[in-house]
Amino acid sequence: MSKLEPYRIEYNPQEAEMCGDVKAGFPSPADDAPRHRLDLLRLIIQHPASTFYFRVSGVSMTDAGLDEGDIIVVDRSLDADDGRIAVCFIDGEFTVKRIRRENGQIRLVPANDKYPPIPITVENDFSIWGIVTYVIKKV
Repeated sequence: MSKLEPYRIEYNPQEAEMCGDVKAGFPSPADDAPRHRLDLLRLIIQHPASTFYFRVSGVSMTDAGLDEGDIIVVDRSLDADDGRIAVCFIDGEFTVKRIRRENGQIRLVPANDKYPPIPITVENDFSIWGIVTYVIKKV
């Protein structure tokens, strides 16, 4: 399992940076000055009091775009619907996996064929801690 640790997001709207548009086609020299403020945290955080972030450790979710060292934004107020990627607490450890609900049972499914799904049983100390809403990665 990947080792994860939650961090609270500190939000200060006064520190939003200026930004402008960027063309993905032909460049336009007509307007290269920033035009408005972009508040990145306001963009990615819907529920500040219930939002945390984790740094991903491990490679079990690489095929879902979550790579070693990425930062995931996790909202604890969202429903844990089937198919969503979630941070779960299982037997004393945090892990990030896709939730699969079938026939009244829950499985945690990795996004890397080298790792098997994790069936959740009554013997497990288990909770769905929060839902992954964004991934922040260095390119």
